[in-house]
Amino acid sequence: MDYFVISAILVFISAIFGYINVRFLKLPNTIGLMLITIVFTLVVFAISYFDSTLLDAERFIISQIDFKSVLLDIMLSFLLFAGALHTNFEQLKVQRWPIFVFATLGVLVSTFLVGTAVFFLLQLFGFSVEFIYCLLFGALISPTDPIAVLGILKKAGVPKNLETKIVGESLFNDGVGVVVFLTIYQFASSGATETTALDVLELFGVEVLGGIAFGLLLGWLTYRFMKSIDDYDIEVIITLATVMVGTVVAQKLHLSAPLAMVTAGLVVGNDTVRDSAMSATTENYVDKFWELIDILLNNVLFVLIGMEMLVLSFQGEFILIGIVTIPIVLMCRYLSLMAPINFFKNKLDFVPKTNLIMTWGGLRGGISIALALGLTQEMHRDLFLVITYIVVVFSILVQGLTVGALVKKVEKRKLG
Repeated sequence: MDYFVISAILVFISAIFGYINVRFLKLPNTIGLMLITIVFTLVVFAISYFDSTLLDAERFIISQIDFKSVLLDIMLSFLLFAGALHTNFEQLKVQRWPIFVFATLGVLVSTFLVGTAVFFLLQLFGFSVEFIYCLLFGALISPTDPIAVLGILKKAGVPKNLETKIVGESLFNDGVGVVVFLTIYQFASSGATETTALDVLELFGVEVLGGIAFGLLLGWLTYRFMKSIDDYDIEVIITLATVMVGTVVAQKLHLSAPLAMVTAGLVVGNDTVRDSAMSATTENYVDKFWELIDILLNNVLFVLIGMEMLVLSFQGEFILIGIVTIPIVLMCRYLSLMAPINFFKNKLDFVPKTNLIMTWGGLRGGISIALALGLTQEMHRDLFLVITYIVVVFSILVQGLTVGALVKKVEKRKLG
């Protein structure tokens, strides 16, 4: 089966499930699509006891898709550029220091806390898993997913300055999280004796700082090209070329493509750049084009997340550990945010219960699953994949559906 047929099937499923959600369930698209896909897959499982044709077809489609490569190497760049393009740059600039600390120190602290807690949890269940593999899990589950966050917070009614913190953190911490994961992965696969601290600093510095610098260059070049002409068709294509060529070059240079795309999107979406480089018509077309790209890829992504349950090894103990891990991950995120929030809350306008809302609103998504799929069997891939899937599904379905109610409850207490 070629890639066009697979893409056609996925878009068709996304359209049908999207219609069902909008027509009947009326949930946020990301939540509705994943829920319908999971229910559909469970129904297919049930039918397979009588006729396995549908299950075999669904498994064949999933077997033809390298989820990790599709998301991290292709889809993520488009989604992050689209998200950054529509982010309030002025608000982001005001909140830049807490966002920077959340996306770096917060991820590192959470990685260590989650890894340590899961290491002891697995021992309680009789699993002998090396500490470094638990740290790998901590690294892949700690970053919040901008794709899930952006889609849900828009409808949750979160105060704008808090939404900027959560969205800004999510846009940057996935790139940082991927680098942290790759760094620990390098230790785990080659052995600490072969990897020095200088190697780690070089990897982190080149990937993160190089990615941001490359993104600034991309954004500036895009701005110069768009400013020199006034043709909305070509200007839209220029933004598309920025993402596609920029991603290829970043990967070839071993820079962080996600961070490069976030940075480029913020530069191009900046009000100053918009006013000087885009006419009103161009701005409208650029925004609508990237909104459509965002919606399409989001829909396909969350259908894929729902279908990925077919590759999981659902053992009773794995499921139980996954359920117990949910509050552990939430508590570790709460603790990792505590110090930065207390440090910045007197200098910037932090709404009441910021830590609670950021903890509950910091959703996990496809990036965590993609990284878990990249683990080897020696790293206990099946175990950590099931745990990751359970945490992600809970995050999107439960946290995603209730974060709006939490915000309203906090605001009501504040007014009371």
